[in-house]
Amino acid sequence: MMEPGGPYLNSSALLSPLGLLRCLQALFGCITLSLVAHDGGFGAASGHFCMFAWGWCLALTALILSFEFTRLHSCLSISWDNFTIAFAMLATLMYVTATTIYPIYFVELECDQCQSRNFRISATTSSALACIAYAVEIHLTRAKPGHTGAYMATTSGLLKVVQAYVACILFGALLSGSEYSRYPATQWCVGVYSLCFIITALVIALNVSGRAGLLRCPFDRVVVLYTFLATLLYLSAAVIWPVFCFDNKYGSMERPASCSLGDCAWDSQLIIAIFTYINLILYTVDLIYSQKIRYIAEP
Repeated sequence: MMEPGGPYLNSSALLSPLGLLRCLQALFGCITLSLVAHDGGFGAASGHFCMFAWGWCLALTALILSFEFTRLHSCLSISWDNFTIAFAMLATLMYVTATTIYPIYFVELECDQCQSRNFRISATTSSALACIAYAVEIHLTRAKPGHTGAYMATTSGLLKVVQAYVACILFGALLSGSEYSRYPATQWCVGVYSLCFIITALVIALNVSGRAGLLRCPFDRVVVLYTFLATLLYLSAAVIWPVFCFDNKYGSMERPASCSLGDCAWDSQLIIAIFTYINLILYTVDLIYSQKIRYIAEP
């Protein structure tokens, strides 16, 4: 809380290096949305996701700037530092996804209406600059070796956000005609993805809400134990999913010729296999880093 008689407005929230960086994030977000809405185009699910990512990140960034400028964040019953860096990590991931997807689906080098193409290239560039700005914020605010900081600012905390985001990609691929219900083994994999996502999201929520210290058990030990179990669960999924999707006895190692672009179970299964291995690597790295830090939950 601020001292009685102090200024109501915090100018450093806008003029400090971190504040200026957040202003740049908001500026690039506004430019990106304006370019796409004006003449860039955003049809289909991919375009709507990009617009949602840009709009949602802009809204949250503006909210963070407003709350810090007016000092209202001190009235919230959450861990503000955990919230801001967790959001910066999520925003970076969403911008990376949108900056990758948008030009793939909407930018054509050979065009009939080159003005629209130029708007789309400019929007992609602006999106990439915003992504860099969010990544720099993570670099500035993440916990440094030998210093005590918020859990979400540690390598383990940041990895939790990435793990949850990768799980969301897995769920999207599962719902895109992956045919996961054909075998009990692949249903087991879905259970692994769901269970790990729920617990990872709970760990993030407890830290962002500042309630981790209220648990009657050592929070850091519980998180390490969960990370170890999640690594084992993902290891089982990394073995089971490819076998029941790409082994000739259950599926096909080669993409069926009958598969159409954007509507192919084999494509979804391949995406799931790739991101299963990505999350397995993330949980393994998380487990290694969790042995090197000692985290004290906020009371």
